[in-house]
Amino acid sequence: MLPWFRAARVPRTRSLLAALLLALTVLVAPTATASAAPAAEAATSRGWNDYSCKPSAAHPRPVVLVHGTFGNSIDNWLVLAPYLVNRGYCVFSLDYGQLPGVPFFHGLGPIDKSAEQLDVFVDKVLDATGAPKADIVGHSQGGMMPNYYLKFLGGADKVNALVGLAPDNHGTTLLGLTKLLPYFPGVEKFISDKTPGLADQVAGSPFITKLTAGGDTVPGVRYTVIATKYDQVVTPYRTQYLDGPNVRNVLLQDLCPVDLSEHVAIGTVDRIAFHEVANALDPARATPTTCASVIG
Repeated sequence: MLPWFRAARVPRTRSLLAALLLALTVLVAPTATASAAPAAEAATSRGWNDYSCKPSAAHPRPVVLVHGTFGNSIDNWLVLAPYLVNRGYCVFSLDYGQLPGVPFFHGLGPIDKSAEQLDVFVDKVLDATGAPKADIVGHSQGGMMPNYYLKFLGGADKVNALVGLAPDNHGTTLLGLTKLLPYFPGVEKFISDKTPGLADQVAGSPFITKLTAGGDTVPGVRYTVIATKYDQVVTPYRTQYLDGPNVRNVLLQDLCPVDLSEHVAIGTVDRIAFHEVANALDPARATPTTCASVIG
């Protein structure tokens, strides 16, 4: 046992445990508020999840948006989805990783099973739109989980590009808090048993080990990672980056030094990041991303 741990009083121990659980429970996503049925209607009324949409010659591939942990198909994308629809894309989003009896908050189930849900959803979108391939944009777990789909479920044949906003591609230490797990007997098992989607994202987990074995990427897919140095969830932030051909790793502050977006904001409201998403989806028409992109 570590000296600081032996010396700590009970309230201090409890506060550390509370901080650990809070940090793990806030892993990767904005708060969800809408019910499923009204939310689906809201999405269609805003122009996305419209299965009558047919891709244009300018944007021939549908875009599939994949939310983060504790997110859902609507709340994570209230800004980015209309942003892309207004630029002529057919845009779709799914809910995945639901646990029995847990409404609204998704992305908590085993990530390999969530990837299977993504597989089914992409097929549905391709069938509806008639497109041979889709592009995927994901936030946090939603930027990492599709890698499993690409590597192990045949997704590389159906996906042209994967764009990750603050993706935990190599897991996360959560600012080192995950290293405290062995000192709280039972907590690690609780997290693994009750919220496997969280346990899978811890750096060094069996899931992350399998995902990263043999390299980060697969042939034929273009990868873009957009990170922020102020990320307080996927840490260290450079672990978000991928290594391989057809990879572009972008630090938001290299595009706009005064952008202070952290983990949630980069995936939900940051129009500078979203401009870079648009560039990644259509590199032939890319324009420089700067601080002024917020008004674009």
